[in-house]
Amino acid sequence: MTENAWTRWPSREALGRVESSGARRLLGWVVRGLVLGMLLWSGLTGSHVHGWGMVAAVAGLVLAAFLAWALYRTTLAHRLVRSLALMTALLAIAVVAQAVGFRVPALVIWCGCAVTALERLPVAAALPVASVALASYAAVNDDVWLTTAATTGGLALAGYVLRLDAEARGSAQRLLAQERAARTAEAESAALAERARIAREIHDVLAHSLSAQLVHLEAARLLIERGADREQILERVVAARGMARDGLSETRQALSALRGELTPLEDFLTQLVSTADGAEATITGDRRPLPAEASQAVRRVAQEALTNVRKHAPGARVRIRLEYGEHQVTLVVRDSGGSPGELAAAGAGYGLLGMRERAELLGGSLETGPDEEGFVVSLKVPV
Repeated sequence: MTENAWTRWPSREALGRVESSGARRLLGWVVRGLVLGMLLWSGLTGSHVHGWGMVAAVAGLVLAAFLAWALYRTTLAHRLVRSLALMTALLAIAVVAQAVGFRVPALVIWCGCAVTALERLPVAAALPVASVALASYAAVNDDVWLTTAATTGGLALAGYVLRLDAEARGSAQRLLAQERAARTAEAESAALAERARIAREIHDVLAHSLSAQLVHLEAARLLIERGADREQILERVVAARGMARDGLSETRQALSALRGELTPLEDFLTQLVSTADGAEATITGDRRPLPAEASQAVRRVAQEALTNVRKHAPGARVRIRLEYGEHQVTLVVRDSGGSPGELAAAGAGYGLLGMRERAELLGGSLETGPDEEGFVVSLKVPV
């Protein structure tokens, strides 16, 4: 054994009974009751026990029971000096009991001290205590030497087996506690991830809706500053109101997505292009339901791309192509280009950076930039 193995206490989980089963605790109480009953019967039925002798016998048994309980508490707290002192007191009670004629209680106390020491004390302290207790038992036992030796060896083996059982139980309890902590951490991590997803969905919806509203409200402000007629200003205000209404609808869609109630992606794109002048959508490949995160990414990128077209290339024609591949889905939004509108700098919104972050969170990619006609946004998401 290493030095640590000689001086190491059994773990508190091993010495305690916090996770013990009901049957195990019941068995322990039954054994204690039988031992106490045997001690009382053997100690109080002797012919020499009467009067004050009976009182002394009862007091000695009560004291031994109290010391045994205190020993359990001190070993549980890993207090070596107090534990050894209590062991010494119990051994002394056994010696006194043997001297005054209470042989059976003395033998029981010696055997109990030996087994308890081997089970609950560090090995370096348990071996001397068990040796003294078993030697005392062997010295006063009147059986043949072979029976005494077998009994002594059996008691030592029983104490060691109980120690191994306690250590195994303590290890199992520690592993169970670690597993519970891991599950708790996993649940907390999942909750945080879900909160982040909800926050991202709400942010994306509000960013798109508010950005579009800001475009029209900024246009209304410019028209007012330039003295435009009432109809032009009203047109922009009505458009902003429509964007607010659309934003409310998108918020409801986002909540439906969080509940797993998404409308088909093809229907969403068809409805999206129907509200934008000069936009058309083409869908290729084998259509199939997408994971909620992938579907939401396609929806948000398509929305933001159309918003950018309205801001930076008003009046441009927009072609949206959704392609279902074997391992990924691809969304391409291409506009025909045009001169930046007066509102190109209005409202930072979600922007290309936000779209790229959404794609990368899913292990996909987002490519943006000008082409021979205008500007193209290409999203690829693994599914």
